[in-house]
Amino acid sequence: MELNISANNLTVSDRFRDYVSERAEKVEHLLHRVQELAIKVTRHDHSRNSGPEDQVELTVFATGQIIRAEAHAQDKFSAFDMAWGKLTERLRRANDRRKPHHGHHGSPGTAELTATEFSSLDITPADLSLLHPGEPAEEIKDFGSSPVVIRRKEFHAEKMTADDAITNMELLGHDFYLFLDAENGKPSVAYRRKGWNYGIIALV
Repeated sequence: MELNISANNLTVSDRFRDYVSERAEKVEHLLHRVQELAIKVTRHDHSRNSGPEDQVELTVFATGQIIRAEAHAQDKFSAFDMAWGKLTERLRRANDRRKPHHGHHGSPGTAELTATEFSSLDITPADLSLLHPGEPAEEIKDFGSSPVVIRRKEFHAEKMTADDAITNMELLGHDFYLFLDAENGKPSVAYRRKGWNYGIIALV
């Protein structure tokens, strides 16, 4: 496994490199066929508020998989520890999820989302009066509408099973994952529900 460390707005010491190297070996025990672990450290200057803050981004490149995690802290060692904890947890969750079943047929984690399941979601409009305690809702000032910013991204469409999509979603730490379902060729989204349950939404 190749270990790459880069830094922005700060210098990475030999002590930090040794600290990272000792822990990096664990990745190969949690994930097979690891090619590279990239570590990016960035120092952000928030002098007007709380002073400098370090951000650590971890990216693992393995055969057919990319796993990411990041964290912010007052120093790069703490930020690395937090990001490292997230990374190893995602790897463990992905490994644990593979144990009970193989493939998505009959798997309780990849149940198709139906129209009736939306009624079970607990969605309640926010009470605006709670945003300003002690102030009646009708007296809350209207500051007008703010500009709507829409970011667009394009990715190469790749066919995969729902099970593989959920695995990739877990490894990236995302709440959803867009993919082409290999079973029916439909553009689909895998998303996380409560506990170990997942849903699949497909376009027809």
